[in-house]
Amino acid sequence: MGPLSPVRTMRLWRPRSLGVALGVFMTIGFGLQLLGGPFQRRLPGLQLRQSWIPSLGPTVKSCLPRQRLVFLKTHKSGSSSVLNLLHRYGDQQGLRFALPAHYQFGYPKLFQASKVKGYHPQNSDTKKPFHILCHHMRFNLKEVLQVMPSDSFFFSIVRDPAALARSAFSYYKSTSSAFRKAPSLAAFLSNPRAFYRPGGRGNHYARNLLWFDFGLPFPPETRVSPQLPRDPSPLQLHIMPSAAGPGTLFQPVTTAANSHQQPVGFASSDFRPSSFIQWGLAWLDSVFDLVMVAEYFDESLVLLADALCWGLDDVVGFMHNAQAGGEQRLRAANKSVLNSEDQQLTAWARAWNNLDWALYTHFNRSLWARIEQYGRSRLQRAVAELRARREALAKRCLMGGEALDPKYITDVKLRPFQFGSAKVLGYVLQSGLSPKDQEECERLATPELQYKDKLDAKQFPPTVSLPLKTSRLLPP
Repeated sequence: MGPLSPVRTMRLWRPRSLGVALGVFMTIGFGLQLLGGPFQRRLPGLQLRQSWIPSLGPTVKSCLPRQRLVFLKTHKSGSSSVLNLLHRYGDQQGLRFALPAHYQFGYPKLFQASKVKGYHPQNSDTKKPFHILCHHMRFNLKEVLQVMPSDSFFFSIVRDPAALARSAFSYYKSTSSAFRKAPSLAAFLSNPRAFYRPGGRGNHYARNLLWFDFGLPFPPETRVSPQLPRDPSPLQLHIMPSAAGPGTLFQPVTTAANSHQQPVGFASSDFRPSSFIQWGLAWLDSVFDLVMVAEYFDESLVLLADALCWGLDDVVGFMHNAQAGGEQRLRAANKSVLNSEDQQLTAWARAWNNLDWALYTHFNRSLWARIEQYGRSRLQRAVAELRARREALAKRCLMGGEALDPKYITDVKLRPFQFGSAKVLGYVLQSGLSPKDQEECERLATPELQYKDKLDAKQFPPTVSLPLKTSRLLPP
């Protein structure tokens, strides 16, 4: 990899070239929902997005904190932990959230602005009242831009599809008809077409879930293609030491898409899967300012804080919605000690979720390109500081200093929602905390559903009907 500029290359919004592709997609019936409407009116032609400049350190503020944020919360990718830090930041700063009426924005349907509680179409984009949009949705840029300004900071998170498949199978086994029919994940991945039917109830959880959450269209045929090998080893992954201590990371030498190439316009008859994927990834590059990687969560948090001009205290927090045993599996995967059966499952999962694997390797590569810009030694120091702060908070706030089995959590405000066959861990607070510490620790430990309800009550306080005075009553 050659030398990189310390300033990130400015991003181009490409409404005209992408509009051509959009027209073709709609013509052939894929139902793509990428661009148009107010987006094109506000940003005619080519326009530059705000450049990303690494901050100079905690004592030098060369930027203002970003507070207009769009977070695409992907499933089973560590996104609940990101949601908690957004909840806490917005709550403490008095920001307004674009909230769903319940807990999701009509998922698995594409996001619609009308699903935002309190949303009213505005005559002017400058009147949009929300700061943060961050709850579960299937991404739909055109409708998102009805709610949020186009200069919002767009970010998301991805996870290795092999790890995601393990988590999704236990969590959504009763929800996906494909998973429900399979006696085990190994049985499913060894012969997925014996269980999987496109369009079956909940089957979007069973294949290419990340691609689905990003709202991308699917190729006419999503079987494993010659361009995406069954065994991930032909991608020539090379191993290097992690910037933050033990474990390994990989940077694909070759990926299914090059982030610097222009999106494919499909003006010709080239509908090969590789070109289709290349176009989709190039479009995501034009929209999202940062895509975090779950396997390098702390590194991603440091980059997020830097890009938003936030402090480390704004992004430090506890893991949420983690399944029992998940941390041990992650440590084993990072140490490359998977046994032969796990290695086979990993290869099967990446091949079956071929679109997600292309997406993941693409954004893993872009994350580490960004780390090179930030500086590896600088990142290592920041990650160590982040982890030290998290450990100190856990000792101060948490009983046992770590996540616990839900059977120990009696406080309904802190008990995570239990779904699927795996146990979802949560937190018990230390007794005898000062009022200030109690408030801070509760914020850190509150699960996403309860925190959403808290924000909802804050933004939409229930009205109390007062008895009318007799003199003001009107005759029938």
